[in-house]
Amino acid sequence: MREIVIKTIYFERPGEENTERTLRIAKERAEELGIKQILVASTRGETGRRAAEVFKGYHLVVVTHFTGFQEPNEQELTEENRKAIEAAGGRILTCQHAFGGVGRAVRKRWGTYELDDIVAHTLRIFGEGMKVCVEIALMATNAGLIRTDEATISIAGTGRGADTAVVLRPVNTERFFDMRVMEVLCKPRFVKGG
Repeated sequence: MREIVIKTIYFERPGEENTERTLRIAKERAEELGIKQILVASTRGETGRRAAEVFKGYHLVVVTHFTGFQEPNEQELTEENRKAIEAAGGRILTCQHAFGGVGRAVRKRWGTYELDDIVAHTLRIFGEGMKVCVEIALMATNAGLIRTDEATISIAGTGRGADTAVVLRPVNTERFFDMRVMEVLCKPRFVKGG
């Protein structure tokens, strides 16, 4: 049986201080594996903008919060960052979160958790970034922006910035249990109860 040894980087603390290192780790692995599909979660667009610079020439999809996530009719992605991402060749996806559609409305209205909440909370045991890496892959696949027959690097974070990167095989939401996280490239270690 053949073994593959892959280095995983564990950050001492989660957060945006790890963004540059996370993007470099992901780019190195993309080059090693010949992966061209790159996903990046970005709320206001700073991480997406930086990723568009790092991954110029790749098939980059920057996934934002949906319009109205914080306030009705408000989009958190700034117009300046949108323009910079698109000018660098990145595509932007703004749509409903895969783990937060009607189930979130049920939770907010009646205070009960739905299946998508349970899946999201389960993925969070590996960190917020891991949950988001999986979620944005579902969203981008559903939108037809990435292919299911090609490995993808998915990058996300805890709060702001990026601190988690994985190699995965994406699927549409209805095939969720067929998704495979193939490699964990980096993530926060989460010590001392946090």
